Amino acid sequence: MNESLSTGTLHRASKRAVALVFLSITVYTGSMNTTDEYQLEYQRDEHRVHLILYHLIWCPKRRKPILVGKVKERCQQVLEQKCEAKGWHVISLAIQPDHVHLFVRVWPTESAADVVKELKGATSFSLRQEFKPLLSKLPSLWTRSYFAVTVGSVSADGIKAYLQAQKGV
Repeated sequence: MNESLSTGTLHRASKRAVALVFLSITVYTGSMNTTDEYQLEYQRDEHRVHLILYHLIWCPKRRKPILVGKVKERCQQVLEQKCEAKGWHVISLAIQPDHVHLFVRVWPTESAADVVKELKGATSFSLRQEFKPLLSKLPSLWTRSYFAVTVGSVSADGIKAYLQAQKGV
């Protein structure tokens, strides 16, 4: 063990580890078969327990402010329909004139790249067909880039403390 750690630091780390173990026991033994629409709880299926959340952001080509009015409304409809069809749960969706923010819960088999690809593809296809005069000037509706971050209910510091506590077991 690292002798430079103070007793207070070890005490705080062990308190966090105990709290994490209690939290995991509570979550695993609680009602996990269903997920409340407004709470981010772990979901259980045949062989997995999971909570996969992504915050995704992407922009129209050349960051053109085209996501307004009817285009914005239709974009939102297509995104929500595609997510529902794939079994993904939209937690929050914010469409700005020049970018889209999506906070979504997905299945463990879905990567962030897969989710963005599906959603960009569906919206591009639909919007370019329905709003040809407006979108025909862009070579493609969306840029190839996107921002993705995973979101969880346990912080990185909490996981590190839990793993440190496990080393001593």
